[in-house]
Amino acid sequence: MSAQTLTDEGPASRQLYREIDRADWARLAAGMAQPLTETEVVQIRGIGDRLDLDEVRDVYLPLSRLLSLYARATKRLGADTAGFLQEPDSTTPFVVGVAGSVAVGKSTIARLLRELMSRWSDTPRVELVTTDGFLYPNAELERRGLMGRKGFPESYDRRALVQFVADIKSGAPEVRAPFYSHMKYDIVPDARVTVRRPDVVIVEGLNVLQPPPSPNDVAVSELFDFSIYVDADAGDIAQWYQDRFLALRHAAFSNPTSFFNVFADLTDEQAVERAMGFWNDINLPNLEENVLPTRHRATLVLRKGPEHAVESVLLRKL
Repeated sequence: MSAQTLTDEGPASRQLYREIDRADWARLAAGMAQPLTETEVVQIRGIGDRLDLDEVRDVYLPLSRLLSLYARATKRLGADTAGFLQEPDSTTPFVVGVAGSVAVGKSTIARLLRELMSRWSDTPRVELVTTDGFLYPNAELERRGLMGRKGFPESYDRRALVQFVADIKSGAPEVRAPFYSHMKYDIVPDARVTVRRPDVVIVEGLNVLQPPPSPNDVAVSELFDFSIYVDADAGDIAQWYQDRFLALRHAAFSNPTSFFNVFADLTDEQAVERAMGFWNDINLPNLEENVLPTRHRATLVLRKGPEHAVESVLLRKL
């Protein structure tokens, strides 16, 4: 797959987005204090990510400020609309969707934005929910013959996810989501993630920008106030996926209770072969068929280069 950006996809995409290179985007951070320490950044980044203080300052600090401004403007619009309708102000959480391929770094970005947005006075309470909790349990995936397509759109309880976000946007005082354990590679029965009307909710997942399956259905992306797609060349992502798989052999995979413990004793050659098998058979087809085609639906696209650093930002025009 070539390293095309949205602006290469035709006149319509070029008209919808403004493309900002790394240097110009970084200049937007002038005068902003760096709120995180190096230790905090290390704790936030995932295995294989190369996030550092420079990347936080140049890319994610201005992005967090932009999101905070959007959240404030949305809240003000909600209050003005309520005033116009002569109703009590019932402004609900600002919802941000974060999408992208496996191993592209979207989970790290979502965690980082949660920390950064919470430092702005407009958005002090930020919650993060991943769509992994809305995967069908392994037993149900087995029953449906979908274990080999885990992560594809059909492996998620789409209706439950839409209802969860709809409840958040309706202003429900407390909304609960299932909890997914990456160690067990399955939903944990009776465990829940609870969201209690924060200022911002970040929803992170592979397929959060999917269109509705039919004209009569609602897509979860329709409930987002802002959406981010994390983009990179498929060849780079494949290398990151392989590197992460190798690193996990000595981390999570080494835990005897891990679902993936069977991979802990693989040689480097065997691990590379297994990782690339998973990539080529599952993750790359999912990226090409389902994830990448949703890129143009994002409000903002972060375009990464081979070293995991963001090289340009595409922001949809208002």
